[in-house]
Amino acid sequence: MHENVVVSAEWLADRLDEVRVVDVRDAWEYDGIGHLPGAVNIPFDAFRSSDADDAGMLPGVEAWEDLLGSAGIDEDDTIVAYDDMHGVFAARFLITAELYGHDRLHLLDGDFSSWQRDHETTTNAPSPDPVSYSARDSEGTTLVGREAVEAAIDDPDAVLVDTRDPAEFADGHLPGAVNVDWLDLVDDESRGLKSPDELREILESNGAIPEKRVILYCNTARRISHTYVVLSSLGYDDLGFYEGSLTDWTAADGELERE
Repeated sequence: MHENVVVSAEWLADRLDEVRVVDVRDAWEYDGIGHLPGAVNIPFDAFRSSDADDAGMLPGVEAWEDLLGSAGIDEDDTIVAYDDMHGVFAARFLITAELYGHDRLHLLDGDFSSWQRDHETTTNAPSPDPVSYSARDSEGTTLVGREAVEAAIDDPDAVLVDTRDPAEFADGHLPGAVNVDWLDLVDDESRGLKSPDELREILESNGAIPEKRVILYCNTARRISHTYVVLSSLGYDDLGFYEGSLTDWTAADGELERE
């Protein structure tokens, strides 16, 4: 992703007619509470695999193409995604889009509740004409598997970042990992990100420095999606996205440290 991946409500308000806005909340929220003008609804569960062997992981190329094509989104559209949970579900949509080769991606800083304070919402849903969407190969994947994670444990130039809360981290984490709770990066008042200086202080004080390869994990790749977007916005350019996370690690009887 790029350093301007996170955009403000004001930026989006000025460009609603130029971008494709994706609301990843549940349909009842989208329809019943309202949504941003022109936003299409692609609920969180719709873009995760439902197969028993890889539940919650990438949906598969054909499923992704059908999903975006049905929403009237094509490969060259600029996408802005949002949710009502500080961006964590929307970030998962964006990393999925990036892994399937979409380039022009943005996360709304804040979420629906934040937008609603000062901007218009609607209950009128658009009726986009379906298009043929074709996933593309991304330029170098950030996905990493268990072997790469095992190698990083003993690599002084890499750091494993656990984005779960401290209690989960203490209960069991990858050897040598540092803990950066994704919610520590969020400002409670604005519901968006803390300032860049605050973000850098939190990350770097915990060992997640831009000079190292940063490999992210949580339980099922939702929380690391948000941290991945944050790191991208700060210019971190050597990131590893362990999609299997602890689900994959523990299934293979991987070693855990406890505090």
